[in-house]
Amino acid sequence: MALILDTGPILALLDAGDPDHRRCLAMVEAVGEDLVIPAPVLVEVDYWVLKLLGHDAWTTFVEDIDRGAYRVHHLDANDLVRIAILERTYATLDLGFVDTAVIVTCERLDEPKVATLDRRDFSVVRPRHRDHLVLLPD
Repeated sequence: MALILDTGPILALLDAGDPDHRRCLAMVEAVGEDLVIPAPVLVEVDYWVLKLLGHDAWTTFVEDIDRGAYRVHHLDANDLVRIAILERTYATLDLGFVDTAVIVTCERLDEPKVATLDRRDFSVVRPRHRDHLVLLPD
């Protein structure tokens, strides 16, 4: 089992001053599973960490990935096709590539839960492997 991470919880984990830091940290500790980052999420994390926290925080995060604190999941061509289908199906939500990649990663790895602070979009989308995703933290 693994916990698939969206951008928001990663930023909260990296920033002790973030209002969601404690609950995201408690979530990771309670779950005790591999933390999986879909590769496209790294682009958003890079942008926000550099903007809000600086280069040292980004470097520390990358070192954490290298040490195995996180596992990066890379997409394949089938995942890209599925992403396009979900973006078209839920066009009124304006999901975007990154959020859809998170959902497709949950499908690909047959994971029922996702760590996200974006309740609006993730609570609406119905993945093909479950009726709904379990959104964490509570």
